[in-house]
Parts: sequence; structure tokens; C-alpha cells
Amino acid sequence: MNSEPIDRISTNQTVMFFVNFIFGAGILILPRTITDKVKTPDGWIAVMVSGLLITLLVFLLVMLCKQYPNETYFQFTQKIIGKWLAIPLCIIIIIYYICISALEVRVMAETTRLFLLQGTPSWAILIPFLWIGLYIVLGGINPIARILEIIFPITVLFFLLVIFLGIGIIEIDNLRPVLGNGFKPVLNGLKTTSLSFSGFEVILFIFMFMKDKSKVSKSIMLGIGIPFVFYTITVVAVVGAFSVNGVLLQTWPVLTYIRSYDIQGLFVERFDSLLLVIWIMQIFATYIIALYICALGMVQVLHKKNMKPFLFGTLPFIYIIAMIPKDINQTFTMADTIGNTAFYLFGIVPLILLVISSVRKKLNEKM
Repeated sequence: MNSEPIDRISTNQTVMFFVNFIFGAGILILPRTITDKVKTPDGWIAVMVSGLLITLLVFLLVMLCKQYPNETYFQFTQKIIGKWLAIPLCIIIIIYYICISALEVRVMAETTRLFLLQGTPSWAILIPFLWIGLYIVLGGINPIARILEIIFPITVLFFLLVIFLGIGIIEIDNLRPVLGNGFKPVLNGLKTTSLSFSGFEVILFIFMFMKDKSKVSKSIMLGIGIPFVFYTITVVAVVGAFSVNGVLLQTWPVLTYIRSYDIQGLFVERFDSLLLVIWIMQIFATYIIALYICALGMVQVLHKKNMKPFLFGTLPFIYIIAMIPKDINQTFTMADTIGNTAFYLFGIVPLILLVISSVRKKLNEKM
């Protein structure tokens, strides 16, 4: 496959990349992780503040991308800080996306083994998942965009359905008092909730492929806004149902929430199984985007044209890293480490590059 920007994606498909990459396995544990940090019912406020901060950050990333509209982050970084600094940075980013791919497939295997296929070895779940993803990514960015357009509406429909069906078990008193301990607990939760939006940096790699770059602001508002609404609704529903102390006792609070109500007369009785089937598709979407970005990075850093050897070569490493955690707790620790790395790689480094690029541009204009 040629790595040059021949393929183009529409504005709606750009939104799909944002939403599907931000959504991953994280939403299934978000109410517990945020409540653990905040220790009050105000986790939903932390989600809202984080969403606004991430939106601002993405607009700054777009300012950087607009200076190099026909190149990805892997390419224009070399122009800004030179090859000797840029290439090690790009290698770190490639490793980061290999680890993201591994994390997603491991969480998928854990949830599938726990709730759907008890007793099935992890490798038996991982390997088909890895190969199907590889098959799609081999086609390039357009097949990925099209499958994201299929996955997204199914996820939205069923997720909102199972959340709102449980509205009867939500106790408003569990969400009170609002800001009872002031704003400090909310600040404690900002880092955790910001990590839940990791994936926002995808614009650095897909801006080049956008068909209509003038509509990038619309893509950002929708791409960040949709997860923002989903996360807020989820935290409100789960904390409202279980209270702060109840949420902290759950490993998978969203799945426990769905198991906590019973709707008679509907076509399915176990909504948690239905949600998991849908959410496996969502984790798959995150996996194929991460796999594509790491292969794109290898192609562009090494100035090659064929992505296929890199994709096949990467797959064993993804499998090995996915099998490193011994249990679900180590998997969560791995997720935290990756999330913290994202904060520095895409929250701080691109802003430094933006400053350097802007200063250099102004100096060139004066000369």
C-alpha cells in the first residue's frame, strides 16, 4: 500500500476516527477510576471540565497541523526539530501505539473470558482478533473509515438504550451534595478523566487525509463532544445507582449497573452480554486505528511505500505485550502507564513543537 496521501476521508469519517479512538475499554471502568480519585459524587463535573480542556488542546493541535497540511505528525516533527531529535520521538510514539493495540486486545480478551467465554484461553481469543484487524488495516485508511461508520451508530444506539433502561434504579440523593467539599476533589479527578479522552491526538495523524480541511472545527466539536456526553451520562447513571462507596467496590461498574435492573417482556434478558458484544466491536475499532497509526509511522519514518511488511512484523510484538499482564489488575496498571505516557507525548510535546514552529515561521517572515 502506498503511504502517500492518495486516500481521503470525509468530515463525518474524521468524526468517526475521533469518537471510536477515544472510546475504548475505558468507559467500562471510568465511573470507578474517577470516583476513586474524587471521593465525592462530583466525578461528572470532572468529566465535563476535562472535556472542555481536551477540546481546547485539540484546537491547538490543529493549529500545528494547519502549518503542515499535507504531512502527518511523523513527517513534520522532523522539519520542526530536525531528524536527530524527531526520529527517537517518532519511535517512542510508534511503540506507544503498539502498546495501545496490545492493551485493547488484552482488555477485550479479559472481558470476553470473564463474561462471555468462561474458561477459554486468552490466546484463543486474541489471535483471531489480531488477524481480522490486520486484514482490515491492510486496505488502508478508507476501509477503516467505512467500518468505523458501521460500528459507531450500533454502539450509540445500544449503549444509550442499556443506560436509560436502568434509569429507575438511579437515586438522585446519591449524586448530592454537588460540590459539597468544594472544587478541590474535582481537580483531583481531572488527570484521570483527561486520560479517558486519550485518543484525541488522532488528528495529528489523519488531518493530512481530510478531504475538506476547512471543516476540521466541526469534526473536533463532534468528535470530542460525543464521548463527552457519553462519559457524563455514564458517570451520573452509575454513581446515581450505587453511590460513591458502592461504585468503588465494583471492578466493572457499568456492567454491574446493567445487571442490576430487569426489564420484563423485552427480546433479551441479559443486557450485559448484549453490551459486551457491542463493546467488543468498539474495542476492535480502537485497535485497528492504533495498528494503522503505528504502521503509518514506520513507513513514514523509514521512507518506505509498502505498509504490509510492517503490519505483519508488528503483530507478534502486539501479541507478546498483550500477554505480559498476569491478571486484570496488572492490565489496569498497564493502562494507567500508557495513559500517563499519552499526557506527555500528546499533551506537552506538540505544544512545544507548536511554539517552535510558530516562532520559526515569524522569524522567516521578518528575514
